[in-house]
Amino acid sequence: MAQLDVDGVIVRFGGNVAVDNVSLHAAEGRITGLIGPNGAGKTTLFNVITGLLQPNSGKVAIDGKDITKLPPYKRARRGIARTFQRLELFSVLTVRENIAVAAETRRGWAHDRKRSTATIVEEIIGRIGLGDCADERVDSLPTGQARLVELGRSLASQPRVLLLDEPASGQTEAETERFATLLRELCDEGITVVLVEHDVQLVMAVCDSICVLDFGSIIASGTPDEIRTNEAVLAAYLGTKKGER
Repeated sequence: MAQLDVDGVIVRFGGNVAVDNVSLHAAEGRITGLIGPNGAGKTTLFNVITGLLQPNSGKVAIDGKDITKLPPYKRARRGIARTFQRLELFSVLTVRENIAVAAETRRGWAHDRKRSTATIVEEIIGRIGLGDCADERVDSLPTGQARLVELGRSLASQPRVLLLDEPASGQTEAETERFATLLRELCDEGITVVLVEHDVQLVMAVCDSICVLDFGSIIASGTPDEIRTNEAVLAAYLGTKKGER
């Protein structure tokens, strides 16, 4: 699959530095967590990685190849897919139709005729566990299920690097447990996952490594155990003061 490298990215909005010299390495077939308070710069960094926003400086690379200047559609063809903090679905279409649009789009630019769109869609629906509501409009679904539709649509592009922006928001406890299992399965297949998520318990359970953003800067990175006991993280993200537990 692919590894993702972000090197020295800076993003300024006027006089405000939203992302301040951020570097991040997401290894192939691993889940890298990206956590931090609201406004820390997580979604802005995702926008840089996917090409929706050009950084003031720094670069983004897949497998060592610089993609910083590529437009979003070319990055998608290199294997980058994402979900959004605010759901970006075709609300009047069904679950099946939403995923079919993405699958057919991918078949078009990849000239992939080995499997039919219908076959791909049914496989994904089964994988995300939405077979019982596949023919329901997505605007009738609970938020947790709608987020699974967005994940399914991302999977239809057959990504090498998958960026997930708060994908567990609105999920029930049971849905989150199934989602965690699915993430591990995707990584076992070689997909590189970067996970932005406020559910710290989920992040600690599934991530191989975690980076913590605060005020646009990486203040800590390491394994879940290392992050769990990091003083700077406890102070900035978990709301404790140095020395408290």
